[in-house]
Amino acid sequence: MNFHLPTYKEPDFNQEPFLSAPDAQTVKVTIEGVAPEHYHGLSIYPEYFKIQGQWILARESRMDGVPVLKSDGTIQVVEFRNLKVGDQVIVGRSEDGRQGIYVYARGFSSHEASADLFAFRSGRSRETAYSKDYNDLYDLLNYEKDHGYIVWVLGPAVVFDYDSRLALSALIANGYVHAILAGNAMATHDLEAALFGTALGQNTYNQQSPPNAHYHHLDLINKAREAGSLDQLIEKESIHDGVVYSAIKNKVPLVLAGSIRDDGPLPPVIANVYQAQDEMRKHTRKATTLICLATQLHTIAAGNMTPAYTQKNGEIRPVYIYCVDIAEFAVNKLKDRGSLSVTTLVTNVQDFVVHLRNNLVSS
Repeated sequence: MNFHLPTYKEPDFNQEPFLSAPDAQTVKVTIEGVAPEHYHGLSIYPEYFKIQGQWILARESRMDGVPVLKSDGTIQVVEFRNLKVGDQVIVGRSEDGRQGIYVYARGFSSHEASADLFAFRSGRSRETAYSKDYNDLYDLLNYEKDHGYIVWVLGPAVVFDYDSRLALSALIANGYVHAILAGNAMATHDLEAALFGTALGQNTYNQQSPPNAHYHHLDLINKAREAGSLDQLIEKESIHDGVVYSAIKNKVPLVLAGSIRDDGPLPPVIANVYQAQDEMRKHTRKATTLICLATQLHTIAAGNMTPAYTQKNGEIRPVYIYCVDIAEFAVNKLKDRGSLSVTTLVTNVQDFVVHLRNNLVSS
């Protein structure tokens, strides 16, 4: 294995403007759930705050949160809805250190000589060469399997194909998946495939649509609701393959966030969006690698709450984010929302998952 974590290079705070910068200013919350004016909005990058003359790194971050100074001198990242009266919110919109706030985006930069200013195909598109990205990802996942926390964000397309569904199940069984974030559709069609051999009524292998197969996903949801849980459904219907089955068998957390589009939904789907966000956040805050497959809204949601860094064993390390979709527009949406540390691959997610299985799991 050729993978090595890059070394994090801390800013040199023994120089200007850091030395003469004032302490970061705070203002108390007076209305629950409402930040004071001029609050500082966090990014996905490491952010330092000058507290009593010392530059303190927020232990974690997420977009659309605010930094709250705790009584022990630590910085806590808090969503607006979770702000309490009396919380000391750090205020200031300057990010270059002058107001005691410094956003640091180059901690893992190699500082190698820059390439030519002009170059063909510098963006990421269907014409991009992805061979190195695949090889890098194989090495990364072999490392993360034992040393990290790999979170997968799944759209239903990944279980519409016979081979990709089995491939992802094999990746789960072999330790390459530590948590799954998805919606009602992914789990429904995976279980539909396990019970009926179809996904949204179409056979996952030969693409045939049997008579009345358009009822299958509703029949599956109905059976699951009658069973009361996915565990009991799997036992009652003798289901023995698929993504949901493998996740439950291998005790991989499965967070299913609800949507206004949902049928049913399945018993474990979380209807309250803020509760779903909290459950997703439990895993994105532990994530060291995030892999998002063919689900634009879930990808943006998970990407925005996943920092570009995390701390493990006292050391700061990068969080790797991959966004995979057959549509260029979809993979670029996450970058447009500010998650600049993402690696995008424009390809069929079904082929992507099979490639991973073939190169990571010994037959």
